[in-house]
Amino acid sequence: MRAREAVFVDTSAWVALALARDPLHPRAVEAWDQLVELHARLHTSVPIVLETFTFLDRHATRDVAIAWKDSLADLDDLRVLTCSTDEMSSAWRYFSNRKFHKLSAVDATSFVLMSGAGIRVAFAFDHHFASAGFRLVG
Repeated sequence: MRAREAVFVDTSAWVALALARDPLHPRAVEAWDQLVELHARLHTSVPIVLETFTFLDRHATRDVAIAWKDSLADLDDLRVLTCSTDEMSSAWRYFSNRKFHKLSAVDATSFVLMSGAGIRVAFAFDHHFASAGFRLVG
């Protein structure tokens, strides 16, 4: 990975970072440290924030979910991408591609937002990002 490269952070990475009991936590922390060291330009999206908050609220506690959400404000280099209705329409096209078995609507939206922003790297533990042609960190 290059210094100052744009990286999209997926729910799978946020969850692994937030929950020490997550089996991917050590890998997530190592990847996060690398991203910080390289001053990566971090991106995520409104759907990812909502999905991560909901997951943490349901699988940990409301306090953990709120603490995670509040921690995003401390990340100077994080840009939260919004999702327009046109981008949502584009995301639905991924569901006609058979290589995306069990693809979530949030992931499909992420692919559209990443492509639109010119982001080629995903901090994710979800194989769908690689299937969509993005490079994985993590």
